[in-house]
Amino acid sequence: MEDEKIVSAEETDEASRAQDDFASVREHFEAGQELSDEEVDKIADVAVGYLKAILSYFGEDGVSIDEYDGDDGELILDVNGGDLAVLIGRHGRTLDALQMIITSFMSNRLKFHYPVVIDVEGYKGRRKQKLQSLALSAASRAKTQGRVALPPMNAYERRIVHLALVDDEGVTTHSEGSEPERRVVVTSVR
Repeated sequence: MEDEKIVSAEETDEASRAQDDFASVREHFEAGQELSDEEVDKIADVAVGYLKAILSYFGEDGVSIDEYDGDDGELILDVNGGDLAVLIGRHGRTLDALQMIITSFMSNRLKFHYPVVIDVEGYKGRRKQKLQSLALSAASRAKTQGRVALPPMNAYERRIVHLALVDDEGVTTHSEGSEPERRVVVTSVR
């Protein structure tokens, strides 16, 4: 009984030390300071741990996970190897759900939201290029037709379209509709 109390106290001390480690990271992040490589590595280690645990439920224990910084300061975890098509799902929906789960776990553990993007074999990079191409094509059509409504997209994909056209002074973009049928509309500026 006494040993159980000691183990419990040690676990509690270890958990509070871990939270204290992330408290300093949270302070730096919320103050807008750039995180050190060590701080980002700490966050990445936790995210990779969660991701590996979830992947093990899919029987994917032999995959590799590459970590790198994204253009917008997010941590990108790219999973490679194995039979991973099931993780992408139709139109990336399973991948979006996986990312939401990891983000929730991370926010709960870190006590703040740090942007983490989960990708599978570069799917999101290819999808981003396709969406940017779709946006440019829609802008071209909108300049002749006046208005083009794109197919429904999730918030992440709509943001890519909006950003792809932000510097095009010949068109404006806005989203309309309600989830899951929300879409980007590209309108000509005449």
